[in-house]
Amino acid sequence: MEGTTSRNTRNTGPGRLLIAVYAVFAISASARAGYQILTKFSEAPLAYLLSAFAALVYVIATISLARAGSTWFKLSVAAVLVELVGVLVVGALSVFDPVQFPHETVWSLFGRGYAFIPLLLPILGLVWLYRRRPSRKS
Repeated sequence: MEGTTSRNTRNTGPGRLLIAVYAVFAISASARAGYQILTKFSEAPLAYLLSAFAALVYVIATISLARAGSTWFKLSVAAVLVELVGVLVVGALSVFDPVQFPHETVWSLFGRGYAFIPLLLPILGLVWLYRRRPSRKS
């Protein structure tokens, strides 16, 4: 156990700030999606379901970034990659097919409604994970 915790440096230093930003996005995206789904779902079901999916990705990223161990590391990488692909795909779709997105999601227009942080966050997350990847030594 001691060796595992001493090697986990993802949740120290700048990693704490990264986790805090993910936590803020997890909370805000969850609240927004929940409200939208409960009150206006018929207006833009695709957008609101994508917001809920984004919220789930942010929750998983937050938890996995904060936890030690190679399994949590792999889950962090997967969550952040899914986030990056989601931002790029939803961002492009919302530009080229705006009819499908009458209301914005967290990832619409590459996160424009959130100062493009949803576009930058997974890039920073992947850089951080790469620099803090577990060593292969036993």
